[in-house]
Amino acid sequence: MEFRQLSYFIAVAETGSISAASRQVHVAQPALTRQVRLLEEDLGTRLLERHARGVSLTVAGQALFEEAVQLLDRRTRIRTRLSALGQGLIGKVSLGVTVTHLWVPEVAALLRRYRDRYAKVAFEVFPLLSGPQLERLREGSLDAGILYLDSAEQPGLETRLLQHDHLMLAVPEASRWSASPPCRLAELADADFVWGFRSVSPVYYDRVMAHFARLEFEPRVVQYGADNITILSMVAAGLGIAIVPSASSAHPMPGVRFLHLEELTACDMPLWLAWRSSNDSPALHNLVGLVDKVFGEGGVSSPGQAG
Repeated sequence: MEFRQLSYFIAVAETGSISAASRQVHVAQPALTRQVRLLEEDLGTRLLERHARGVSLTVAGQALFEEAVQLLDRRTRIRTRLSALGQGLIGKVSLGVTVTHLWVPEVAALLRRYRDRYAKVAFEVFPLLSGPQLERLREGSLDAGILYLDSAEQPGLETRLLQHDHLMLAVPEASRWSASPPCRLAELADADFVWGFRSVSPVYYDRVMAHFARLEFEPRVVQYGADNITILSMVAAGLGIAIVPSASSAHPMPGVRFLHLEELTACDMPLWLAWRSSNDSPALHNLVGLVDKVFGEGGVSSPGQAG
């Protein structure tokens, strides 16, 4: 029993005539008659009662007609769904984004464009720091991540450079630093700093500390926060000052003033998109394909290494 035979049979059943069905499906009458007879032989029962005015369905023919209509409809739905999956028009994508970068205009534009273009894809966005993102990417529970990496070469991952970030100083608006901004880090030697834990973003933490080591500067840390939003909330409360990615200023916080220092601007903090090399999801690769349109063509793309 073939789908083609079922289509011919349905046409005969609906028109009540071999000749009318032949015209409807654009198949020569002898060929159509042969296919219907082959279908009857395959099923081992008569499907049509043939008479002078045309044909009518037997009991078996009526049962097959009802089942065949549903079967062909289901076939159409399956083919449509598989085609949409193959084009990434439906499916599911999970994306991690560092908390700091959720409000960066380019990141927001990427999320918005993907949602607008692929409205039927289940698009999940998780605010995660770089450390947890990297773990989830490698274990396969996250499709892609926007995060800090120490280099383009990441075992098992493909990466694409999104943009270069740098550091800024965040101080309470009511502090003396807000009224009289420092010019060098050395002026902050006795200041109280709010800092983040290394475990939540090792790459970011190590890169910042290496930069400070080159400048022979060591912040006096008195408070710790779990992420940049928490840290900036502490700064706004007057618990200290903080050094944060410049992307933090994309979402101004009441009570916090962001200050540029040349020594902080010199610390390059590249932001990357990363995804598993083995992930062949069309929905994911549609997301990757939007990156150049949002962030520009100047990014660096690197294939992942096996491992």
